[in-house]
Amino acid sequence: MLAEGTKESHDRAENCQFVKDFLRGRIIRDVFKRGTVALYFVYSAMEEEIEKNKDHPHIAPIYFPVELHRREALARDLEYFYGADWESQISLSAGTEPYVNRIHEVGEADPVLLVAHSYTRYMGDLSGGQILKKVAQRALKLPASGEGLNFYQFEGITSHRGFKQLYRSRMNELELDLEAKQRIVNESNRAFGFNMMVFSELEEIGNTSKEEVQEDGFRHGHAELIQESDFNKCPYYAAKMAANGNPTYAFQLAKTLVGHLPCQVALAAWVAIFAGFTAWYLL
Repeated sequence: MLAEGTKESHDRAENCQFVKDFLRGRIIRDVFKRGTVALYFVYSAMEEEIEKNKDHPHIAPIYFPVELHRREALARDLEYFYGADWESQISLSAGTEPYVNRIHEVGEADPVLLVAHSYTRYMGDLSGGQILKKVAQRALKLPASGEGLNFYQFEGITSHRGFKQLYRSRMNELELDLEAKQRIVNESNRAFGFNMMVFSELEEIGNTSKEEVQEDGFRHGHAELIQESDFNKCPYYAAKMAANGNPTYAFQLAKTLVGHLPCQVALAAWVAIFAGFTAWYLL
């Protein structure tokens, strides 16, 4: 229900100008720093409420603080960008405040909706977020050792794909009636909307900034940065690029799809049907 019910919101978020520019490597350091600040406040709120509700029957099965929680990683990134006194230099922005307020609101009054917020953020971070990490590292010339990108590094997870499967299976096991499930889908769509508000604010900051994109550090375009494994992380992105007529992405998408068991079964079925029709025609 979540995958289908949030697809339109996912597509809208992915097609925001800010995200499209980011994927092209057109990101300036000041905007990336401000984005890290926004994430710090969002994750601080979300993880505070998850911690308060960790024994709630709908939160306990998806409570993975060691594997998922991002607040401390973001604090390290902010120290890298702003220095030791980073806490005195940051503040909650107008574009991020409604998001943070909503997270505290549901954590206090309706904790089951935290499922929507954690799903939207954490699963995205383990998917397309890993592509953004590579783009940012090269576009901003960040150290190969990972400073400034701790947010994207999930040291407690050995297999992103395996963990996402575990997380989704835990979600599927939650005892929820249809009405509660639909409310979670609705809240997830609302979370996408809050993220787009943050994107719009960052886009506006970028438009008014005098800082220039470091084009020379990204001369060959972001296509070089995308590895085959990245298509497994975010098939939405591969499908989008293939639909735009890029043959490299079309090939990689086809290769990725064929590598998945359900697609292999479907392909075998189509081959069998085609062979049957061919034999019937020839006979």
